[in-house]
Amino acid sequence: MLALALGLLTLRFLPGLPAGWMLAVAAILGLSLLFSRLYPVGLFLLGLAWACCSAQWALDDRLDEELDGRTLWLEGRVVGLPEVSAGVVRFQLEEAHSRRAELPGRLRLAWYGGPEVRGGERWRLAVNLKRPHGLVNPQSFDYEAWLLARRIGATGTIKAGERLAPASGLGSWRDGLRQRLLAAPAFGREGGLAALVLGDGSGLSTADWRLLQHTGTVHLMVISGQHIALLAGFLYGLVALLAKLGAWPRRWPWLPVACALALAGALAYGMLAGFEVPVRRACVMVALVLLWRLRFRHLGAWWPLLLALLVVLLLEPLASLQPGFWLSFSAVAVLILVFGGRLGVWNWWRGLTRAQWTMAIGLLPMMLILGLPVSSSGPLANLLAVPWVGFVTVPLALLGTLLLPVPGVGEGLLWLAGGSLHVLFELLGRIADWLPAWLPSRLPLWAWLLALAGALLLLLPAGIALRLPGVALLLPALFLPSTAPQEGHAEVWLLDVGQGLSVLVRTREHALLYDAGPRFGDFDSGERIVLPSLRALNLPRLDILLLSHADNDHAGGAAAILAGMPVARVVSGEPQRLAHRVQSEPCDSGQSWQWNGVDFRTWQWERAVSGNQASCVLLVEAGGERLLLTGDIDARAEQALLQTDFPLAARWLLAPHHGSRSSSSQRFIEAVAPEHVLIARGRHNNFGHPHPQVLQRYQAAGVQVHDSSATGALRVLLGAQGQAQGLRSQARFWREK
Repeated sequence: MLALALGLLTLRFLPGLPAGWMLAVAAILGLSLLFSRLYPVGLFLLGLAWACCSAQWALDDRLDEELDGRTLWLEGRVVGLPEVSAGVVRFQLEEAHSRRAELPGRLRLAWYGGPEVRGGERWRLAVNLKRPHGLVNPQSFDYEAWLLARRIGATGTIKAGERLAPASGLGSWRDGLRQRLLAAPAFGREGGLAALVLGDGSGLSTADWRLLQHTGTVHLMVISGQHIALLAGFLYGLVALLAKLGAWPRRWPWLPVACALALAGALAYGMLAGFEVPVRRACVMVALVLLWRLRFRHLGAWWPLLLALLVVLLLEPLASLQPGFWLSFSAVAVLILVFGGRLGVWNWWRGLTRAQWTMAIGLLPMMLILGLPVSSSGPLANLLAVPWVGFVTVPLALLGTLLLPVPGVGEGLLWLAGGSLHVLFELLGRIADWLPAWLPSRLPLWAWLLALAGALLLLLPAGIALRLPGVALLLPALFLPSTAPQEGHAEVWLLDVGQGLSVLVRTREHALLYDAGPRFGDFDSGERIVLPSLRALNLPRLDILLLSHADNDHAGGAAAILAGMPVARVVSGEPQRLAHRVQSEPCDSGQSWQWNGVDFRTWQWERAVSGNQASCVLLVEAGGERLLLTGDIDARAEQALLQTDFPLAARWLLAPHHGSRSSSSQRFIEAVAPEHVLIARGRHNNFGHPHPQVLQRYQAAGVQVHDSSATGALRVLLGAQGQAQGLRSQARFWREK
């Protein structure tokens, strides 16, 4: 079982998938070894071959490259619960077909300002289709892995559509139930009730999710193993209690009935939640635990966990691409390690407190390797929230949902559930203000292995002498020294923020961030991309946040960065336009300074008549190698810059205004004479950046073009006369090259 599990898990770490003939050889060799002493090797090969074949089928189901960026009319059925956020309707479409092309089996679509869409409806839609593509940074959400794990073969934006058939089936019933939950008076926490009952988190605001993240309680507001196990345990315990009290009929053996009732309750809750991947995983684990309790307790507690892992991976090998998979199985493993085989019985309060602090220690290595925020207040918050949600909010919410047909009763119970949730969020808010979460730095393998060893030592039973050194082994991971460039060099990161800009310039002791990325609706790239990337690079603070101008694609993420990291100074080309968001100093044209042997110099056109023209230009020079950051200046501002004594010649040039047609004039390119040009832009952006004529100018001048949408985040070591390194070049089998 261990060998088979290792073969299935190896998929997650492959840089690329083996060729078909190699998988066939591995499968045949694995089958032949099953009947020899090397049968564990055979099981490993079979697991690896099955996982790779399943992943290849998912990759083959992606949108054809010829259709990338094209708009097609298609028909399909809405599955799951559509999400509505900031005026955008997002949903998944299956059974999609078009007369003009073959389409993937599952699409994820967005309709800006679209009408109400219900699960189970059939629609005819005009969709601008795109191949799965995500932003790649030192630390950010891996959207491409997320899409592949759900076997979504394309995304798209809807241009127009018409409903062909009304809602029907399970999706329609769940959507109708969601509407009733959202309409129930619940102290403004109707979205939280929908999350707990149906697994639909779209009703929770960004602030709610941020609060849950800071307190380490996200798992409580998504239907996970804890909720499924809670309901199954309640039903099992009810039958066991009746049997213990002598109130259970003797002609019915109580244990099989208790296990069957618990499994039925878990499956019913899973159906209510739509049987998403985490819910299916939880139902499998509950079923195997009940089977273990019924017939196989003599095999020990690790057996159902290992078997559940195998069943989940055999049914869906791509589950290992999801962080939730690793966290859920790690959490159960920690609980077995802590509570399994202990002498004596702990009271419920001691067991609950021990579970929280051991869970915080046990999951710390997994949180660090996955790059997830670590909640300092997690043990305290969960000590309060777990029994609160588990024994008050969820029972009231489920019972209220069940009794909705009874006038007044169901609504009253949902009102109480919403009230309990409202009070909980108020308390969590106070805890989060006191102890916010922190984003871990990117760890080298040796530091992570030490942290893992330290956590395991601390989880050993009391009385073992080696427990205390575990604290020392955790320290390198928590206080990793900075890996800054040497004197006279500057590390430059062009972050992949889509249609926007954010560039980090770091010397040995100082750091400057040039622009903060965009903010669109609930998506703030400053919070979601820039800030996590800065923390992953082990950057504790910024000396200067320089916002070239006030446009949203350059300054939208500034407020989030200022809230999440100490910043000594904020400088902007348009301080007045930014005043309602952040307070900043004006860009002082001609100002220069030096950090650790690296020279900086700014320029701004005094006669600018637009925000783009007012962009604050920054020149960075290290070891005789220059980088010119130009913001969104246009051809007129470029000509004004040419007439000054500002040193323009640079090896690296950030293409003005994302490579738009109105910039990168021929005279400007000749004056700068760059060897490399960096283009920061979003794939399939609505502005057509970069313009083909601009690309032709750069190519005619022999300039090497680096496009962030194709390379991901780019790293340049200024002063070393080296080449740019794009993060997308780091091989991942699910990542489009």
